[in-house]
Amino acid sequence: MFGVSDAGDTSGFGGLVREPWVPPAAERPYGGYFDEIVDALHDAYPQAAEAITKVVVDRGELTLHVTREHLVGIAQALRDDENLRFELCSSVSGVDYLGSTNRLHSVVHLTSMTYRRRVRLEVEVSEQDPHVPSLTGVYPTADWQERETFDMFGIVYDGHPALTRILMPDDWDGFPQRKDYPLGGIPVQYKGATIPPPDERRAYQ
Repeated sequence: MFGVSDAGDTSGFGGLVREPWVPPAAERPYGGYFDEIVDALHDAYPQAAEAITKVVVDRGELTLHVTREHLVGIAQALRDDENLRFELCSSVSGVDYLGSTNRLHSVVHLTSMTYRRRVRLEVEVSEQDPHVPSLTGVYPTADWQERETFDMFGIVYDGHPALTRILMPDDWDGFPQRKDYPLGGIPVQYKGATIPPPDERRAYQ
């Protein structure tokens, strides 16, 4: 179905090409509790107008595209304001929109246990400057998730207490979930390898 004739590649790189769909910015009213979140965030964070570059409502979910300079401030306001109370960072992940100017996106999912609400924060960075502030100071649960996103996508979380690979070996070359990462044919790298004791594997500064 992918037009492959000379290999067993069924990943889509055999010829299937689909233009990525980018959801447009939403217009008010956003619907449901989304307007309340945006209004409360503007009240709690005075720089919200410049921090939020786009509001997207798609498939019943609210996404706030924010600049990386304001990510920590926005997250702090979402956590601490009485009208918001997003106490839980349930996920930090990455997306690679290959071909876009800012192809790497860091995506943060927040949950309000108090109000039973969800919101997503999304930050765009380029391959040449893949730096995003770490949210570990606001949400300690972001720790290993930022490490995994760094490991798989190469997004660097500035201020993280120990930003090292978590799935791949420390000396692994490349970021396996980027869309231009080679598929298959990678030689086995563990032949003859030795595993040092746990207390000698890494040194955190």
